[in-house]
This record gives sequence, structure tokens and C-alpha cells, in this order.
Amino acid sequence: MFDRTRRRLITAAAALALAATTGTAFAAESWRMATKMPVDSPEGKIFAKFAELTGKYSDGELTIKVFPNEQLGKEDAVLEQLQANVIQIYGEGFGFLKKWVPETSWTNAAFMFEDREHWARFMNSDLAKSWFKQVEDKAGITLLGDPTLILRGPYRVMVTKEPVKSLDDVAGRKLRMHPNQLAIATWSHLGAEVITMPWTEVYSGIDKGIVGAVNSPVALVESMRFNEVAPNIARTDEYHQSIGFMVNKAALDGLDDKQRDALMKAYNEAGAMSTSAMQDVTDASLKRMQENGVNYVELDTAPFVERMKSFYADLQAKGELPEGFVEAVEATKAK
Repeated sequence: MFDRTRRRLITAAAALALAATTGTAFAAESWRMATKMPVDSPEGKIFAKFAELTGKYSDGELTIKVFPNEQLGKEDAVLEQLQANVIQIYGEGFGFLKKWVPETSWTNAAFMFEDREHWARFMNSDLAKSWFKQVEDKAGITLLGDPTLILRGPYRVMVTKEPVKSLDDVAGRKLRMHPNQLAIATWSHLGAEVITMPWTEVYSGIDKGIVGAVNSPVALVESMRFNEVAPNIARTDEYHQSIGFMVNKAALDGLDDKQRDALMKAYNEAGAMSTSAMQDVTDASLKRMQENGVNYVELDTAPFVERMKSFYADLQAKGELPEGFVEAVEATKAK
């Protein structure tokens, strides 16, 4: 009797140990992060660091595998996978959230904000937050932390086969654009012939003469090799950018406190890293490209701003600007 009882106790203890071990295994999370950018690009390196830090700070309880170069599909496919929790993070611009809330396109309103600080204040305004909350409610997709933290850019340029030295040179230029109606309308208003094309097809598009120009964050020009087929770079400061870490909300809510804290700590550190890293990379990249024959100029953007005033005034008169947008832009200007 004693032996049978002892065996039952040992069996029960073993079952409890197995259950505890199994529970621990299931507590670990493995996330998939989709990006468009190459591994060796400045943004690619920041994504890799973010994934590394998340694993480190969570003691391996939350790991992130990064899939670069649109390996998991183009924008629409990735957004569907993100919504379905097949992908847990998509690192890209906020304009793609227009799929659910069209107003998010206006976070990239061209030649509208005085400087990056003005834009950052707008992005953290009640109006912008309300747009992101609508995305969360409609699509189950939320954003990590301060949406301006992960720097993209650090500024916008136009990369062209033929030099662009002023607004007049934009006229008739075959300009690659992502499929965003606001961006298309903006550059059409500025005089370009806009052609939509996936980001990863731009190099071949320029090489084959389908387009002759592309707008890009300056830090990505060299890693995307655009300078090989378009040796002219003009700084436009078209708009200010960051990389939104768009996250499946159910996946985020499913993390325990330790995993969530690790994720946010990694995000904040990646943001701090991106500011200095992007500027250092940009300075070194521009120097290399200029040494290899690239022409770099900084455009006078006042004519661009002036021409866009009629564009925005017309939209406002038609009631086609988001409600409260102009007021929020004005309210977030430096006092």
C-alpha cells in the first residue's frame, strides 16, 4: 500500500513538473516582422537591433524574426497578414494605414509643416491620435509608443537621371510614386508626370527608362543603389517621416508584462539609436556617392510651399481636407 501511494505521488509530481515545463514553453512568443528594406540598409540595421534587444530584455521569452525586402509580400498582402496576426509587426510609413482610415495619409502632407519638430507635435496631437485609434478599432492594428521615434530620412530627396535644380525642373518629370492618392495629387500639382510603381522595382524602372526620378529618404538611396542609375540628388524636405511599428493588437495584448516591457524598452532604444545612426550613415553615404560622381544640391523649397498653398486651399474649399486638420497644424506650430 505504501509503495503504491509513493508511486502515485511520484507520478503526480512528474506530471506537475511536465505541466510546468510545457507552460513555460508556451509562454515564449515568436513574432514575425515584415519590412521592405534590405538587411544592410540603415533601417534594416535598426530593425535587426530592435529584434536583438527584444530577445535580450525578455530573456528569450519574446523573439522577433525580421523578414526584409518584402519577403512576405507587397503592402496589401502584408497588411492583410498583419490584421490576421500571421505577421505581428510591420515597420513602414503611416500612410499605408489609409486602407482603414484615409485621414492617415495626411501625416505625410507635403510642404505643410515648418520643420520636423512641428510635424512631431502634430503626430502626437489629439487629432492624429484619434486617427490611429480608429485604425485600432477597425483593423485591430495599433502603434508602439511615440510614432515619431524611429527616424526615417533623416530628410527627403528626389533622385533623378537628369538634374533638378528648381521647381521648374520638376515639370514633365516621370516620377515614381507609391499608390497614395494624396502623394499622386501633390506631385501632379507640382508638375510631375506621376507613375506608380513598387519600391523594390524602382531601380529597374529607372534603368529601363520607365521613370526618371524617385522620391526617397536620403539614407536609403545608396543601399537601394538608386544612385547607380540616377546620379543626381536634390534635397526637398518634402515631408518629415518616421517608421511606424504597426502591431497586431491581439498579439500585443497577449504578451505578459515582462514581454511587453522588453518590447517597449527595445523600441525606445532603437528610436534613440536611429537618430544618431541615420545622420552618421547619411553623411558618410553622401560623401561616398559624391566621390563617385553623384551631384547633390539643396533646393530652395519656398516655391514648392507657395505652389502647394493653392492645392490645400482648393481642397479646404471643397471640404476635402480632414475635419480639424488645418486647425491642428496651426495649433502645433512653435509659439
